[in-house]
Amino acid sequence: MTTPLPVTGVTFPVPKQYMHRFFKEGKTVFVKPTTVFKELRRGMRLVFYQSHEDTGYVGEATIRRILIAADPLTFYDTYGDAVFLTRDEMIAYLGNQERWKAVRVRKGKENENGSENKSRKRDWMALELEDIRAYGAVQKPERFVPVGGQYLRD
Repeated sequence: MTTPLPVTGVTFPVPKQYMHRFFKEGKTVFVKPTTVFKELRRGMRLVFYQSHEDTGYVGEATIRRILIAADPLTFYDTYGDAVFLTRDEMIAYLGNQERWKAVRVRKGKENENGSENKSRKRDWMALELEDIRAYGAVQKPERFVPVGGQYLRD
């Protein structure tokens, strides 16, 4: 059995409509719910996967710092307008998350232990980035990039 290659970074999908904020507007903080994060370390790469249209890898950055918080709005206290989403966009996103959670969790439904199912609130992460650079052309990945992201091992 072969040992997997060490993690060298991560890739996350970002809708095309937001990509220019990193490359042209100087945004340096990427925020998202914690999914793929436990093996991330300072100095690793974040490769931007452009989603929705013209999909593929469009650039990368070096992770300078990683913060985890229960409330993503606290990142605005730390980073201000360096966060790639505006505070209002984040509030709207959180509202949509609450609506979808209500659809996913059947209220009053009990699990096999007899206790009520409660969805666990997921923490959020902020990746402070440096050395952000766009590729000259979109690069197609060998495999599909899931919405939660995936580690890079190269």
